Amino acid sequence: MRVGTFVLAAQFPGQGQGEALHRAVRTAEVAEEAGLDSVWLAEHHFVPYGVCPSAVTLAALLLGRTRRLRVGTAVSVLPAVHPVALGEQAALLHLTSGGRFTLGVGRGGPWVDLEVFGTGLGAYERDFPESLDLLLRWLTEPRVGASGERFSFREVPVVPRPDELIGGPAAPEVVVACTSPKGVRLAAERGLPMLLGMHCGDEEKAEMVAAWARCAREAGRDPDETARIGAEHVSAGVAQLADRTADAAEALVKAMPGWLRQGLDAHVTVDGRSRTMRDPVAYTELLAGLHPVGTPRLAADRLAATAERTGITRFALLAEGSGDLAATEENVRRLGAEVLPLLV
Repeated sequence: MRVGTFVLAAQFPGQGQGEALHRAVRTAEVAEEAGLDSVWLAEHHFVPYGVCPSAVTLAALLLGRTRRLRVGTAVSVLPAVHPVALGEQAALLHLTSGGRFTLGVGRGGPWVDLEVFGTGLGAYERDFPESLDLLLRWLTEPRVGASGERFSFREVPVVPRPDELIGGPAAPEVVVACTSPKGVRLAAERGLPMLLGMHCGDEEKAEMVAAWARCAREAGRDPDETARIGAEHVSAGVAQLADRTADAAEALVKAMPGWLRQGLDAHVTVDGRSRTMRDPVAYTELLAGLHPVGTPRLAADRLAATAERTGITRFALLAEGSGDLAATEENVRRLGAEVLPLLV
C-alpha cells in the first residue's frame, strides 16, 4: 500500500497566501522525512481554496528539495494550458528528477480561468480529449504535429525527449482525475489510471474502478496491461489523527468549514451559470466519516477497508485540514510513524 499526502495550499481565514504556501512546502518535506510514498499538489486560480496556481512549478521546487519522494500534480488543469507546453514541463521534470514525477491532469471547472487565459469554455466542455491525446503523443513520440479542431501546427521535434532517462521509465506517469462516466471511459480507453476525489465514498469508487475495467476491455486493451494499470489508481481523502477519534473529527470541524466557505464561494463561472455550494459543515462531517480521521488504528483500518472494497492501494491524503502548520507537520509524522506500520 502506498500512502502519500494531498497538498491544496489552502488559505484558511485569517491566513496570508505566503503562509499557506509555506505550509504546503513543509508538508512535502515532512512527508519525505516520515516515510510517505508521495505528495500530490493541487492547482487553482484566483481563489483562496488553494493558492498554488501552477502545480508543475511547485512540483519542480519539491523535487529539488527531496530525494526519494514521488511528486505528482493533482491536478494540472489541462483546459487552462497548451498541452505541448505542459508536456515540455512534464518531460523536463521527469528527466531531471530521475523519474519521480507524476503528471495528473483534469478538466477543472467552467471557471473564469478560461476567460483569463483565453482558452474559452470549449476547452472545458468539448476539447479535453483532443488536448489529452496531444499531451500523450508529446510524451511518447520523437516528433509531433497536429491537425485537430483545436490544435493545428507543423511537425516539430520533442525537446527534451522523456525516453532519454537512463535506467528509468520512458515517460512520466500520467493519471486522469475522473468525476463522471465520460471521464472514466476516456481514461480507460487511453490506458491511464484514475485519480478519484475525496468527496467519493468506497462504494462509488468501487463502481468507477469496475466501470474503468469494463471500458478498457471494450476498447480492446490487453488484459495484463489493464490489470497493471488498474493497480495504479489513486484515491484522494482526508487524514487527521488524534488519540481519540472525536478529537480528530473536532479539529476538522473547527477549521475546515471556514476555509471551505470562503474558498468555494470565491469560484466564479465564466458564463454566469448558477452553481450550488455544499454546506461546509456537512461536507466536513462527511469527509471525516469517509476517510482515515481518528486514532491511528482506526485510520489504518479505514485505509485497509477502502483498499479491500475498491482495489485501490494508492492514497493521496489531505493532512492540512487543521489549517495549522505545527499540527499539520505532526499529523504527517504520525501518519508515517503510527499508521504506515499497521498497513504492512
